[in-house]
Amino acid sequence: MNFDFSDEAKALGEQARKLFADRAGPAKARAAMAAGAPDFDAALWREIADLGWTAARVPEVHGGLGLGCEETAQLAEAAGQFLAVVPLVSTLLATEALVIAGTPEQQAKWLPGIASGDIIAVPAWNEPGAVNPATVAIAASGGTLTGSKAPVPDLPGAHLAVVAAAGPDGASLWLVDLAHAKVETVETLDLVRRHGRLVLDGTPAEPLGTAADYQNWLDRAAVILAYEAIGTTGAAMAMTVEYAKTRVAFGQTIGRYQGVKHKCADMYIKLELARAHALHGLAMIGSDGAELRQAAAAARVASLDALSYTAEEAVQLHGGIGFTWESDCQFYYRRGRTAAAALGPRGWWADRLVRALEQRNRAAA
Repeated sequence: MNFDFSDEAKALGEQARKLFADRAGPAKARAAMAAGAPDFDAALWREIADLGWTAARVPEVHGGLGLGCEETAQLAEAAGQFLAVVPLVSTLLATEALVIAGTPEQQAKWLPGIASGDIIAVPAWNEPGAVNPATVAIAASGGTLTGSKAPVPDLPGAHLAVVAAAGPDGASLWLVDLAHAKVETVETLDLVRRHGRLVLDGTPAEPLGTAADYQNWLDRAAVILAYEAIGTTGAAMAMTVEYAKTRVAFGQTIGRYQGVKHKCADMYIKLELARAHALHGLAMIGSDGAELRQAAAAARVASLDALSYTAEEAVQLHGGIGFTWESDCQFYYRRGRTAAAALGPRGWWADRLVRALEQRNRAAA
């Protein structure tokens, strides 16, 4: 089994990194935090759509490129690395749900607009009181949903929400046209990415697949979000290592001190461990492998561990400046804290990993 990206996926990732290096990054992220800043960079979003990135996973019959999750992972990693102020990852996650669970009619209605960039779609599972993706309280009644979802990343400015709601067989996905729903902007720790509250009051909704499809989507979403976290982790580590090479204390650069070296080495180890698990998850998606649940949960846990550790140590190793508003360390710390809540907490995914391993061991016994 080949645990590596195809040449085409690598080329797309390189293209994405070049564009985001020029059009995104900490300076753009800082501008996005200013009062009155737009919900996202509309000019960059249009350029992304023109390059076909929003169409990556959309089948060709609906105007897309029909690419695989390898390309999605490359785009997510690049967006995370440069803190891109666009709803790309959210739209890729919602597209994945439509691709694997949508009816032909649902796909024909929504995917062409997503491919062209005219429709921004976001997943919404988190709700007040929810502690993990399996315990959503909102339930469908007569084709409508009532309740609220918050915080929802990239909701302001979106057109379609893929909402998790309780059903007779467990949590499942529903499509909500946001033209018929109320959207409020809410402030979270991440001041770069806009979040919102989705208020549902007898709002029309269409079922999207089954409870099993929802679980399948969760695994795929965990792998995609792992790559976004890997990109952010890599950027935080590179910034910190560069600082350690130039900051002089007591007559020498701090990177020469053993304690600093060990911290930077630990960042690298955690990052590469997360990357290995994420590659395993991609391989399972591509081959429809039986170990997808196990690999996805491991990728989620390892990527959150890597991002949390690296973002926190970046602040510490930058010393007093790392705690200031002027420091870029805050972007990675804030993103790490919100990433941990984006698809359920680390503990739930760790339990999911244990259950998957137990099931595998029972089958092998």
